[in-house]
Parts: sequence; structure tokens; C-alpha cells
Amino acid sequence: MYRILIVEDDQGIAQAIETQAGMWGLQAKSVEQFRDIMPEFAQFAPHLVLLDIGLPFFNGYHWCAEIRKVSKVPIVFISSAADNMNIVMAMNMGADDFIVKPFDQSVLIAKIQALLRRTYDFAGGVPVLEHRGALLNTGDGTLTYGEEKITLTKNEYRILLALMENKGKVVSRERLMERLWETDSFVDENTLTVNVNRLRKKLDGAGLKDFIATKFGVGYLLS
Repeated sequence: MYRILIVEDDQGIAQAIETQAGMWGLQAKSVEQFRDIMPEFAQFAPHLVLLDIGLPFFNGYHWCAEIRKVSKVPIVFISSAADNMNIVMAMNMGADDFIVKPFDQSVLIAKIQALLRRTYDFAGGVPVLEHRGALLNTGDGTLTYGEEKITLTKNEYRILLALMENKGKVVSRERLMERLWETDSFVDENTLTVNVNRLRKKLDGAGLKDFIATKFGVGYLLS
């Protein structure tokens, strides 16, 4: 089932879109915290984002730019501010379409479905995992925190991916070594320790202090 994230502060419009999307077999969710939508974006991992321009705290252009830092997910602006300048700005910032309010719900759904088909018939989405404001992009193997994009080695990426996929759980050293063996290189206990320490230094340098905790005698987990 395709997931649609709705970033719209008019609850009536947002609820109407949710209802209509559900009737067409789409899972839609409206953002609740407009001060920072990125944690909800990362947790929901949408296949498409509907984004208004006029929003509390930060406008839609801001959030379009933030999403584009970590994901290629299709973004459709829905706004009554339909002058040429706003449409051009939206498209230049990475939007895939612009739908003018008021719109017919069936037309909106038809456009959503067409964009989903074009996007996902040929290429999968780029899931993004989040913890403490850090966003791990599984498409390019990078970690974004604030304005900084952190490049990870193949081993560092696989370690962090395993930990972020198991938030709140301890990942054993044996399991982490199995994940690193997927790189076609043998990894022993010492090599794992070296990789975890290097990863910790990168995270500390980016401001993510104590991001990885050690469960002595067992493994590691996100703190």
C-alpha cells in the first residue's frame, strides 16, 4: 500500500484528502507537528508528500528543501497561491507537481496515482531512517544531521543501518559481523571494534554525542 504524507494545516482539507485516499487504497497520514515535520516524515516513510505553501512556523518551500536533502520522494504542492512565481519556485526547489486549490478530490487522486506509477514502476523509493534528528538515507548511504551530510564507509553504513533498524534493541556483535560479511570481506571481533569506534568519532564530530551505546558482553544499541 502506498503511503501519502499530508503537510496541510487546514484540518478540513487534510481530513478530506485522507478519506478520499483511503477509498482508493492509499494510506494517508496528516502531519501533527508543524514546527518540525522531519521526524514524522522519517517514521512514516511516505511514497509521496502533499505539501502546502502557507504553514505554521516554516513554509512549504523550507520543508521541500529539507526533504530533498535526504530523499527523492515525489512532492506535490497543493496551494491557492497559484501565481507563476510560486509555481516556478516550487518546481525549482524539487517539487514534481503543483495543484491549485480548490481542487476536485478525484482529480487530485488521479494525479497522485499517475505520479506513483511513474515513480515506482521503474525505481523503488529511498527509505529514510531517523534517530535523535539524524536521518540515514539508504539510497546513497549517507547520514544527515542538521545542515551536515556525513559520508559513511560501507562498513560504517551497515553498522548504523542495523542499529537504526532495531531502535530500542541490542544488536549482538555476532549479528553486526554477519551484516559486515555481506560486503564480501571477512570481519573479526577486532575489526568490528575498530569500525564502531571510527563511526562513533564521526558521529561525535557531527554533534551526535553518545549516539551508540555499548551493552558489555552483548553488543550495541542506539542511545
